[in-house]
Amino acid sequence: MNGTVALVALAALNAPPGGAALPPGAPEILSAALEGRSYGVVAELTDTVGGRLAGSPGAAAAVQWAAGWLRAAGFEVRLEPVNVRAWVRGEERAEVLASDRWRAHALAVTALGHSPPTPPGGVRAEVVEVGSLEELRSLGDRVRGKAVLFQHDMKDASDYGRFARLRMAGPAEAARLGASVALVRSLSTASLRLPHTGMTVFPDGGPAVPAAAVAAEDAELLHRLLARGPVHVKLVLGCGPADPPEVASANVVAEWRGRERPDEVVLVGAHLDSWDLGTGATDDGAGVAMVLDAARVLRARGQAPRRTLRVVLFMDEESGGVGGHSYHAAHRAEAARHVAALEADSGAGRPTGVRVSAGPGAVETLGAWAAPLAAVYAESATAGGGGADTAPWAAEGVPIVSIAQDTSRYFDWHHSAADTLDKVNRGELAQATAALAWMTWVLADAPETLPSGGAAADKAQAPGGARRSPP
Repeated sequence: MNGTVALVALAALNAPPGGAALPPGAPEILSAALEGRSYGVVAELTDTVGGRLAGSPGAAAAVQWAAGWLRAAGFEVRLEPVNVRAWVRGEERAEVLASDRWRAHALAVTALGHSPPTPPGGVRAEVVEVGSLEELRSLGDRVRGKAVLFQHDMKDASDYGRFARLRMAGPAEAARLGASVALVRSLSTASLRLPHTGMTVFPDGGPAVPAAAVAAEDAELLHRLLARGPVHVKLVLGCGPADPPEVASANVVAEWRGRERPDEVVLVGAHLDSWDLGTGATDDGAGVAMVLDAARVLRARGQAPRRTLRVVLFMDEESGGVGGHSYHAAHRAEAARHVAALEADSGAGRPTGVRVSAGPGAVETLGAWAAPLAAVYAESATAGGGGADTAPWAAEGVPIVSIAQDTSRYFDWHHSAADTLDKVNRGELAQATAALAWMTWVLADAPETLPSGGAAADKAQAPGGARRSPP
């Protein structure tokens, strides 16, 4: 640890000449975060609370757990109301029906979030395979009564944004065209025969069909069988709205009042909910642990930063960002007071740099501030900070900052039963926590603030005008 402290101190001294002024404390902050206590936080959350599907008893327990944790760390804590739709998973099974060409095959499937159920006996239908929403629409009436299989070739993390629309919007479009069920190839980068769940959206008042994710290997099986002839499947889903269908929940909000500019707020947050198949260790237990341990490290310094530090653990990010939008609606009148927002929702991988969506010159300023992160090899700054729960603030022009992380294996277990604590590397999580702690402190305590600009500035700075945000 002494070597790390020396490296941090050297990096701080070697900040770019003429760069933005750095507040003191980098060696102490990074060293404290690198002790690795963040691993204990995610272990406690996943092992004692477990899965945290919005509206479930697990989510309610997580709210109380997080509030107690933050109070013990010395923060003033309040619970801000959020109403969430409650949904239960129930039975889920599927099979390829036997034909004169092959025997029956069981399929590994899981219901997509907020899918309606099948009738008790299930649905039998012929499979129609498509690779895009445009291809689906071109089929028109040929989809009616069919089981639409959305096929894709996701290979790495960068493909997620490109194919996620098939899961989000595909089943609703299939329903509009009269399909009987929708199957979506899991958004996965691993070959583990694991179905990966996730949210699908059916517009209010529009048609809906039972929708399930199918393991990548079984999606390939269906593709091969379709080359041999017509394929029929049977799908049974017992999912549906819980009783009651809407539940009162909360965002957990904690504050540490600034010593000089208390009306200026730096928000740092993560989402507290998870899907129910695993224990949400990487999505987003790791992000919660990063935020909580970073907050602990900073609070233990004793002297408050110049600005108010506000910790927000959002509820129900997974079902459409309900907590993020609720927080924005409750605090929109304070938009001018929010001088920066950070979100941790990229798993537990090592940090690789920092990203920012803000006004002209923000990348250069953040690069100067990030110089001490050479200690964890994360000092590079680029345009493109973002996240689901902070997205409403980007539209308000609030600077958005993210810790870029290694996500090369994140989608191996994302939204699956394998999202468990053993996927978290203690050392890498500690490094990511250290990066988050330092960037939170410098945003809250530096003499100057980042230039406002948000999403519009990000579009201007990112190559090709593309919005970048963590998976």
